[in-house]
Amino acid sequence: MNIPFLGNWRKRHGGEQGAGLAAVAADPDGVAELLAECELLRVRVGQRGLELDDSPASLTALDQLPPRWRDDPEELPWLGNDAGLYLGTVLVRNVPGAVWSIRPSGQPVVRLASGREIDVVEAGLDWAMAGSPELSQVYSESAEG
Repeated sequence: MNIPFLGNWRKRHGGEQGAGLAAVAADPDGVAELLAECELLRVRVGQRGLELDDSPASLTALDQLPPRWRDDPEELPWLGNDAGLYLGTVLVRNVPGAVWSIRPSGQPVVRLASGREIDVVEAGLDWAMAGSPELSQVYSESAEG
């Protein structure tokens, strides 16, 4: 999924479509902060009394929520995108050596210390649409390397 705000961020920082890796290298903390916003997800789960604290336990709590977002086909892909970005945020903040990487297409992925890339947005979309794999499962498998 192309992330419009990331394209806007690249424009402000003089980047082109393929300049994602350079942007991450130039300002990894800024990119991580931007990707961690996940505003729609944070608002929706906050309405259900869950506060996301960027911990692995919060992924388990997300997995336990009834999937009422599936009732809104327009919001579903955006929420899934945010769920993937949140999964990536938890990985980057909790797994040693995990970092954000932006593919030339603009797709954010998490690169583990082993070099393996996790397409967190795809995982988030699968979770939002079908409920599996669970976000906590993707985290656990990724944290193992």
